Amino acid sequence: MQSHTLLGLAAALTLACGTAQAAKIELVVDYPYADVFNTVHAEIARRFNEKYPDYTVKFRAPTTEYETAAQQALRHAVTGQLADVSYQGLNRQRVFVDRDIAVDLTPFIQAEPDWAASGYSPALLSLGQVNGKQVGIGFSLSTPIVYYNMDLISRAGGDAKALPKTWDEIIALADRSRQANPGTNGLHYDWEITGNWLWQAMLFSKGGQLLSADEKTVAFDGDLGRESIAQMGRMVENGTMQNLKFKDAVQLFVTGKLAVLSTSTSRLASIEKQIGGKFPMVTGFFPTYGEQARVPAGGNVAMMFAKDPERQKAAWAYIKFATGPEGATIMTQGTGYFPANTLPIDDPAMLKGYYDANPNQYTAVRQQPWLTGWYAFPGENGLKITDVIHDHLQTVFDRSAQPQTALQDMSRDVQKLLK
Repeated sequence: MQSHTLLGLAAALTLACGTAQAAKIELVVDYPYADVFNTVHAEIARRFNEKYPDYTVKFRAPTTEYETAAQQALRHAVTGQLADVSYQGLNRQRVFVDRDIAVDLTPFIQAEPDWAASGYSPALLSLGQVNGKQVGIGFSLSTPIVYYNMDLISRAGGDAKALPKTWDEIIALADRSRQANPGTNGLHYDWEITGNWLWQAMLFSKGGQLLSADEKTVAFDGDLGRESIAQMGRMVENGTMQNLKFKDAVQLFVTGKLAVLSTSTSRLASIEKQIGGKFPMVTGFFPTYGEQARVPAGGNVAMMFAKDPERQKAAWAYIKFATGPEGATIMTQGTGYFPANTLPIDDPAMLKGYYDANPNQYTAVRQQPWLTGWYAFPGENGLKITDVIHDHLQTVFDRSAQPQTALQDMSRDVQKLLK
């Protein structure tokens, strides 16, 4: 009798252990930009596992940039190796919708009883919407901003409380700084970042658009496009901006040899760390012009690629945690990005005190009224179009082509790829 009882108990324990093991799901997650996100993702995963002990997170080796992340995921879709959750650039979501890889998150959102109070505003959610589907939830968001070395700028008559409002004013201030500080550079505009983000920013900030409403015709070659490319030309025509790679320009900036740098808020934490106490640095708005002005959001969203229902359940729990108040606080404090969740921004226990103590980080948050989507080009040639734009912008900044000629060539080549 006792042996039967022991056998029954052993069988029950075996069954219980088997059930526990079955409930243990290891989520596969991939993301780009190791130098920015390694520590952040590791901490989010650790805290997620504490809250959800039946789930663990396995990270793949990070990719180097958004374009590489998208290409890797497309290869994995062919070989059946897709991650359960993938962090993709805002402008790369579309390709996964076109290929039926992305999972529509709308049913998961609709099943949440208190979603309206979860901190996901319609405007921020819209950044993860493609063709009427909610395919991404914002994780880390950025905007282009302008960084100023106030040691150099103040010697040229600049004032942190009255920063320039237009690009021509910025160029003029950068030139005065070069004169007042011999041996230093004036300006660097990070036009290369992701191929065309700061081209979009320059165009959108004037109320322009990239393509026609039906996306069949180039629209950036009109008056606003011509003014945008001319503005870029004015940055380099008198030597205000040198033809430097970003890594060289940022090295000049953090060592006090460059007056003005325009790039993403995502660089802020790294730049501040490298500057240390060498000089005071302030950030200012990306210049905008008129009521139709917009600034494209950069950054990435969490996308679900898992197809198995149980893995989808785990993936949704992870996405909610990573993009929710706790994950957003970890991400913001560890990078220069701002969150796509509104709850931690005004919470003293999360980011309210942090932004009070770090006003340079708050600049991007204050630009939210001008925020618009990071445009993704349609069709099979979407990634190629980005490369074409990059190559033609290069000719403006290395002065191998006149700005208007570069724009005409860019328009012609993009139009071919649209067809």
